[in-house]
Amino acid sequence: MAAAAISDSVMVHDEQTGSSQFVELPQGMTDDVDSLLNLWYSKNYLSYVDDCNSTGVNPVFSDSVYVDRLSRISAIMEMPYNDVVRKMIDLYAEKLRYKVSYMLGAMNFYMPIFEEALDLYDIPNELKYLPVIESALNPSAVSRAGASGLWQFIVSTGKLYGLHSDSWIDERRDPIKASYAAARYLKDLHDIYGDWNLVIAAYNCGPGNVNKAMHRAGGIKDYWAIYNYLPRETRGYVPAFIAANYIMNYYCEHNICPMDAQLPAATDTIVISRELHLQQVADLCGVELEQLRALNPQYKRDVVPGNSRECILRLPCEAIGNFIELGDSVYNHKANEFFKKRKRVEVKSSVASAGKKGAGKGSSIFYHRIKKGETLSTIARKYGVTVSQLKKWNKLKNTKITAGKRLIIYR
Repeated sequence: MAAAAISDSVMVHDEQTGSSQFVELPQGMTDDVDSLLNLWYSKNYLSYVDDCNSTGVNPVFSDSVYVDRLSRISAIMEMPYNDVVRKMIDLYAEKLRYKVSYMLGAMNFYMPIFEEALDLYDIPNELKYLPVIESALNPSAVSRAGASGLWQFIVSTGKLYGLHSDSWIDERRDPIKASYAAARYLKDLHDIYGDWNLVIAAYNCGPGNVNKAMHRAGGIKDYWAIYNYLPRETRGYVPAFIAANYIMNYYCEHNICPMDAQLPAATDTIVISRELHLQQVADLCGVELEQLRALNPQYKRDVVPGNSRECILRLPCEAIGNFIELGDSVYNHKANEFFKKRKRVEVKSSVASAGKKGAGKGSSIFYHRIKKGETLSTIARKYGVTVSQLKKWNKLKNTKITAGKRLIIYR
């Protein structure tokens, strides 16, 4: 079953003005996760829950039902209902049903991580669904603007909150580190705005755009009051967040079945201080490569660069003992095959290569700086070579030389 392709915007109707406008969708609602799902299906990492009786048909509910259900969600944030929110709920319940099933399965692994990080910084629990609209719970997601990971940090903001990125590792993809960084960022934004809807709007488009919208709206701190002054994507962002909270709480009412993601419930970490390839671990520790990638999405090229910085490797608990017991055997396993970069290389001089024709094997190279009054004959006698050899080694057409220049001499 393939996920339905959808547009990156929806048309919404403004009941007050009678006008209609396009609202952009967050990238987590438009990205195709079929490749990820197909990979996990092929390895039996995803399956539908046996006791789920899905008809595949999305029931029709009145506006009053949606209003009532949203009011029953245990949330600190305001979650009002309107036409834009309804459009987002309809997308999740109809065209994105398959993606919702995947996310419900992945939640079992990721939600405890999100909840711990948010709780530490006293962030409302409902913000654990922010990665639903940011990345569709795909830790390797990359946006059009270059944001990456579950929480979709751009490089500069990630670095500001301690997330390292280079050619080998991208800690924006690390579910744990990125979750704590996101919680700190959300707290900092709340210290500025004091309103959680404005916080997630600023999370999406940046504080600068929110400040401009508030200024144009007369300085009022209300997302819905500044709605029409915000960028198009941000106009759909808070409604999508409300819809994500709705669908994650009421998926059963829409006949959506969660998938069962076969990621290990119990995992632990080990510090890696040497260069290590995930395939080395897979070969010797009884963990499939795809599962290692799912547990360690921050390693962009399947390499843990422990030789350049201290790194963390997450493994199923049962594999931790194997890794420790095997010790150096894991690092040494096919090391020459996985790590081919040479530490030292002998460089042969191009001059030496050219001189082989006129100099004997094992000759040494000398450089003579020509002094005023010297000739090829006097220089040749000084080094015990012939004028012909000097001309050949230095590609001279005649015996004319210039003071200050250098001559190559083989002895």
